[in-house]
Amino acid sequence: MRIGPVTLANNVILAPMAGVADRPFRQLCRRLGAGLAVAEMVAADSALWDTPKSRRRLDFADEPGPIAVQILGSDPCQLAEAARRNLALGADIIDINMGCPVKKVCRTRAGAALLRDEPRVGRILAAVVEAAAPAPVTLKIRTGWSPAERNATAIAGIAEDCGIAALTIHGRTRACGYREPAEHETLREVRERVALPLIANGDIASPEGARQVLDYTQADAIMIGRAAQGRPWICGQIAHYLADGVRPKEPSPARVREYLLTHLDALYSLYGTELGVRVARKHLAWYARGRTTTASFPVQVNGAESPEQQMALVDILFQGYGLEGKQPL
Repeated sequence: MRIGPVTLANNVILAPMAGVADRPFRQLCRRLGAGLAVAEMVAADSALWDTPKSRRRLDFADEPGPIAVQILGSDPCQLAEAARRNLALGADIIDINMGCPVKKVCRTRAGAALLRDEPRVGRILAAVVEAAAPAPVTLKIRTGWSPAERNATAIAGIAEDCGIAALTIHGRTRACGYREPAEHETLREVRERVALPLIANGDIASPEGARQVLDYTQADAIMIGRAAQGRPWICGQIAHYLADGVRPKEPSPARVREYLLTHLDALYSLYGTELGVRVARKHLAWYARGRTTTASFPVQVNGAESPEQQMALVDILFQGYGLEGKQPL
């Protein structure tokens, strides 16, 4: 898989999930087989970058390349400057967010709201592509503002004309949020309209599902979002299956415990103990899904206030496997 001059290890990409795809999660997903892991979105207005949250999101220290950064905004000049600054910080690929459905984002005419202003889309894409050259610029969108206003095909044409290196489409409109099942018919229509690399996103949660979506849409790659929460190995499983048609076995409990402990330790290192514990709660809950736990386990996860308490919960999670108290593999 190539995005402009950048070659990826495979065609399975981790989505830039805000509040999830931080550096520890990206590094773990890359280690377990993701071809690319896109960083959480950052505001195009660099005046907002001098906060602990933004500084962490813009810190790519010790992260293996290629590094892709997503920027969010509605002003072409600000977005162009944000692209230049992110490249100076070490980014290899700039991704533009035109798919975020959150109300506070759309109120500023950013995210998915931009899909209703095709002339502005063209101005933004042209400005960022010029500013970032020769680095590639990618675009992530939804299929439109609403089911009655699906215009992904038109946006794809604008993107191709402006020199966008790859287009990711989430198979829902902004109005659909995450409630309705994703549809991929629109992606198939886009594939017939443009030749630029197309990345399919939305409700892809298994190797077999990824294969079906690629076959149906003729997309070039898959982007995995929520399916990777608590399953950082899913991107690697999908990549393996797409390469040889053999579904890898699920990781053993010992391996899952190793991944979880590695993940928690990296979160404490990045955020510090207090904030790291808070951030880790949701990840611990995601890893616990589908595993036998006590009825009070979710309450215990939310009440844990120290790394030691969270490590004790890891032991509870893996009771019965003979792994309690053991060090990571």
